[in-house]
Amino acid sequence: MLLDPGMDLTLRPMRYPDFYERYRAAIRNTWTVEEVDLHSDLADLAKMSPQERHLINRLVAFFATGDSIVANNLVLNLYQHVNAPEARLYLSRQLFEEAVHVQFYLTLLDTYLPDHDERAKAFAAVEHIPSIRDKAEFCFKYIDSLGGLTRLEDAADRRAFLLNLICFAACIEGLFFYGAFAYVYWFRSRGLLNGLATGTNWVFRDESMHMEFAFSVVDTVRSEEPELFDDELAGQVTTMMEDAVAAELAFARDLCGDGLFGMNADQMEEYLQYVADQRLRRLGMPIRYGTANPFGFMELQDVQELANFFERRVSAYQVAVEGSVSFDESF
Repeated sequence: MLLDPGMDLTLRPMRYPDFYERYRAAIRNTWTVEEVDLHSDLADLAKMSPQERHLINRLVAFFATGDSIVANNLVLNLYQHVNAPEARLYLSRQLFEEAVHVQFYLTLLDTYLPDHDERAKAFAAVEHIPSIRDKAEFCFKYIDSLGGLTRLEDAADRRAFLLNLICFAACIEGLFFYGAFAYVYWFRSRGLLNGLATGTNWVFRDESMHMEFAFSVVDTVRSEEPELFDDELAGQVTTMMEDAVAAELAFARDLCGDGLFGMNADQMEEYLQYVADQRLRRLGMPIRYGTANPFGFMELQDVQELANFFERRVSAYQVAVEGSVSFDESF
């Protein structure tokens, strides 16, 4: 079974071809940071209000460490426990994509924060900005929850692994990052920071695939070991999601202050609850909030970006693929 201890090295016969196809799809989605033009954003930044600049500075400070935390968990906890070479191919590819994201956010910081001291503070945000530190501590709690576990020997070990996997898929990539994306697309809806939005489109596409891969691993484990998915696990996942919403809401209050036109902490709370319900529903668990999406501009995010191909590459572009490509993930 997928979580049996060991390290299967044989791709033939292939036990989980779906994982291999996800790896191939990820290869087709290759992009590089050099394709993103952030310089057009500088004029937008210059005309922003102090509160808008505060939001942007806090946002890029979170970006500076967010994907590094995800990459660390991939290496420390996920790769060694998923016993299928085709799945590990995908995880290897995901690790590369996380590195590209880290490079993108490094470039973002260098472009948006030319002052050396400001950049240094952004990179150290996890240590001195409470709203970012609390999110990081939430992540570290589940990274550390597996401790020195090197083999999933019993049901308790496997449930601990599932909680780690679900945390990073549903709460971190599926909630923390989606909350961050909402701020980016709010600016884009106002005609601002199109360079940031272009890069975020590609990050969003990658993160949606990472999340769906993790959920497909959960689906596979559920089919192989259904006894692991009891009411206790569902309760633990719901509590985890509630904690994630609370941490991200505190971040929203830090970013939004008294509120901006079309973006405030109350609206973000509704959006986070809506997204949390989508994650719980995908996991086959009861929804927690029953909240609607308050951001109309996010409803358009599953529509392909329209752009002049000769000016900049559309975010739906794929390498050596024919046919139409669209976003699959619903906000």
